[in-house]
Amino acid sequence: MSIWEVILAFVVVVLMLVALLANVLVLMCFLYSADIRKQVPGLFILNLTFCNLLMTVSSMPLTLAGIIYKRQPGGDQICHVVGFLETFLTTNSMLSMAALSIDRWIAVVFPLSYHSKMRYRDAALILSYTWLHSVSFPIVAASLSWVGFHHLYASCTLYNKRPEDRTQFVIFTGVFHTLSFLLSLIVLCFTYLKVLKVARFHCKRIDVITMQTLVLLVDIHPSVRERCLEEQKRRRQRATKKISTFIGTFILCFAPYVITRLVELSSTIPINSHWGIISKCLAYSKVVSDPFVYSLLRNQYKKTWKDIINKILKRSSINSSALTSSTLNICPLTQQRL
Repeated sequence: MSIWEVILAFVVVVLMLVALLANVLVLMCFLYSADIRKQVPGLFILNLTFCNLLMTVSSMPLTLAGIIYKRQPGGDQICHVVGFLETFLTTNSMLSMAALSIDRWIAVVFPLSYHSKMRYRDAALILSYTWLHSVSFPIVAASLSWVGFHHLYASCTLYNKRPEDRTQFVIFTGVFHTLSFLLSLIVLCFTYLKVLKVARFHCKRIDVITMQTLVLLVDIHPSVRERCLEEQKRRRQRATKKISTFIGTFILCFAPYVITRLVELSSTIPINSHWGIISKCLAYSKVVSDPFVYSLLRNQYKKTWKDIINKILKRSSINSSALTSSTLNICPLTQQRL
């Protein structure tokens, strides 16, 4: 193995471990907190977490084995199943992010009618569509034998081995990425930019009220005035940072891989094998970032996973104290016998 392959293998291992821990923690928060389970976005986050966990335990290990051994790991049957899952899970996770953006758009732009427009039944219908949409492409690819081990990405994924099917495969790949990556990106940009517009409007109203209050309070201490102005500035930046994170991580993680897949269809442009694996690792990094972007850094999830950790630590401390007390009780008896 070259130094590049060692580095890439190490990156995949780190991504696997962090993704597994983070997504399991999100799942534990969902199971632990009744408040999170009551919320409609929790269904979308649960679906996204399910996709991320399956991707972590199915596709990532085979990519790691492909990097190390430089050949297809396992037999054709395993590779076909993993390639099918990889296509399905990637599309499903993209559409789940689009569903989350639609939910937040309705919650912010139509707050009074949110509970009537986004119920559990509506969320279940959206999830049903995402599953049908996501599973249709791998079914077509599997029926046409367009799933296999791709050396450029060291992964079991969409791959055409027959030159006579090249035109059909090019059309299929273009339609697939248009209706998965591009469609999700358009929905994300439309909904979150609408959310940002409403957030800025509310910030302006709050800023006007804040400035009027500061003008009326003539005797206010300068430090209090400065804190108010700083909070005003942070308020304006908060919504922009969050929305930039949602859209930015989506583009940064998925765009290099999608563009590489499309460029690969052109036989005139050679692609470096190391870049193919790097673009695949960037796509895998979305599995790592999703738990933090959509769940663990939110206040409700923060409180929940801190409660879980505290409960685990308290139990371990109680067990250790019980063990210590039992040891102390046994010691005098032993000394008496001696």
